[in-house]
Amino acid sequence: MKQKLLGLRIDELSDVAMKLGLPRFAGKQIAEWIYGRHATSIDEMTNISKAHRALLAEHCEIGWAGPIDAQRSKDGTTKYLFPVETTQPASGGKMVETVFIPEEGGRATLCVSSQVGCKMNCLFCQTGKQGFEGNLTANDILNQVYALPERDSLTNIVFMGQGEPMDNLDNVLRATEILTADYGWAWSPKRITVSSVGVKNKLKRFLEESNCHIAISLHAPTHALRAELMPAERGMSIEEVVELLRGYDFSHQRRLSFEYIVFGGINDTPAHAREIVGLLKGLDCRINLIRFHQIPNVPLHGADETRMEQLRDYLTAHGIFTTIRASRGEDIYAACGLLSTAKRISEVRG
Repeated sequence: MKQKLLGLRIDELSDVAMKLGLPRFAGKQIAEWIYGRHATSIDEMTNISKAHRALLAEHCEIGWAGPIDAQRSKDGTTKYLFPVETTQPASGGKMVETVFIPEEGGRATLCVSSQVGCKMNCLFCQTGKQGFEGNLTANDILNQVYALPERDSLTNIVFMGQGEPMDNLDNVLRATEILTADYGWAWSPKRITVSSVGVKNKLKRFLEESNCHIAISLHAPTHALRAELMPAERGMSIEEVVELLRGYDFSHQRRLSFEYIVFGGINDTPAHAREIVGLLKGLDCRINLIRFHQIPNVPLHGADETRMEQLRDYLTAHGIFTTIRASRGEDIYAACGLLSTAKRISEVRG
């Protein structure tokens, strides 16, 4: 099997070159062709000699693969399915979802996945219903950007697709390093947001090793309610998450946000709003209120517009900058996990 070059750091690319008898500086040339010029084949690397290109192509490949399916919304949102191999043995044939979200003013966000399925099993998430099937490699993660048809228009990336990024931390850190490194895509960390439910020890490591923005999946302000919705609360409570976050500075380059899916009659009352204010008091943060997208066989429904606005206004009036995230892609398989689940069902019935 040929070695995939997409996802390797520059020192690793140099090591590959030297093992094949190429000069060490060829690693920098390869990095420029992959991360700077988005080459689709080794033959394009014309500042490497023809003989060395042939040798490189014999043992290596770029390691990119285009999407195998797409669903396009009338609002411009597109959900892609990408093939992945994952870090698990004999894991071929799997797929993950990636969502491209164009917005007014030229902003374009890509929501990438970090795992196939998820161990967290949140009540409201279709991905969790799939179970856990494997961690994505850095190659799998970066390919969602590399092979995206709209790649050149991207302004932001959010790790909010399938999977819990902290549960695949090594590969997420490798991917974000390459996205932000001078030899890689050279993006500012301010263009990247990584989400988490809060995973003990892993969240702390991410905060110390990355400068990317962090988004915490809150969804309930109390331990009891959050544990009902999110089993991961039993591993690292929201109080522990907030206490950890208080030890870091979010007043300058890095932004801290909390994601809050609003469920009608579950977490949308004035009492819940007061609990949120008490929990986050003193933190430099923002809250994104999210309308719930219905998924099959889950007894939850979204809050109405009036309740969403009341929650936003109360939180803002009490010092927490709060927005209601616009719903996108509602006419396609909008929620995480729905398109990949539908694809699997169709293949089984095939």
